[in-house]
Amino acid sequence: MDPRPETSWPEPERGRFRRRRRRRERRGRGFYLLPHLVTTAGLFFGFYAIVQAFTGNPDRAALGIVLAAVCDSLDGRLARMARSTSRFGLEYDSIADIVSFGVAPAVLSFSAGGLHSLGRTGFVMAFLYLAGAALRLARFNVAPSRFAGRFEGMPSPAAAGMVATTQWFVSFLREHGIALDVPPALVAAGAAGLGLLMVSSIPYRSFKELDLRHSYGTLVIVVFAVALVIQEPSLTLFAIGLAYCFSGPAEWLWRWFTRRPLEEIREPLAPESAQG
Repeated sequence: MDPRPETSWPEPERGRFRRRRRRRERRGRGFYLLPHLVTTAGLFFGFYAIVQAFTGNPDRAALGIVLAAVCDSLDGRLARMARSTSRFGLEYDSIADIVSFGVAPAVLSFSAGGLHSLGRTGFVMAFLYLAGAALRLARFNVAPSRFAGRFEGMPSPAAAGMVATTQWFVSFLREHGIALDVPPALVAAGAAGLGLLMVSSIPYRSFKELDLRHSYGTLVIVVFAVALVIQEPSLTLFAIGLAYCFSGPAEWLWRWFTRRPLEEIREPLAPESAQG
């Protein structure tokens, strides 16, 4: 009589099952770590932007900021796909963001914008941008959103993108023979203004509600926008960033004049930037 229970596996089958399970566990661990790796890549691009700004390569610094923004848009989605969101991921993402969207744009504004010529005023204006980004990130982590489909205050990646695309736009004009010398005072005012927009309570659209699968009109607009970006990224990205920058205050003023305030949700949405 066979002493083994009827449900036991033959030795070769059991070994095959163990090896298959170990491969699945390794794949699971790799997918779990993927959001962290993307966040680390974003941190690398932020550091790259700072180094390039210090060494007099503002266009490369702008590229580093844009690539960091791409990584930031991916890590949270990957974490939710892998079901690996955690408090650690949230904190790590915020630390990476303060480098990529706080320090790097402030340094780029200070170096490429000639804010050193303003003395202490230029230093303070660049710091106001950095402080605004830090406060914006901290508030996003602890204060939930009050309105569905809206950010409260300008998102720090969008503000950093505005700095980066402005640098590209200025370089684009100079390459085409338009000698544009931006006054350092204007750069300082723009950096401080972006910092104030980040800490404001002005609602900005998150565009998370866009449905490209069922909305033909939205899909057409996105396709045209992508085509324009491919055709002339420096000009198109600057125009998109500028439009988004002013969209929040413009919509807020329109709702104030027409007395159509946004309806606050009963249970505010928790931040969705946590990753694994």
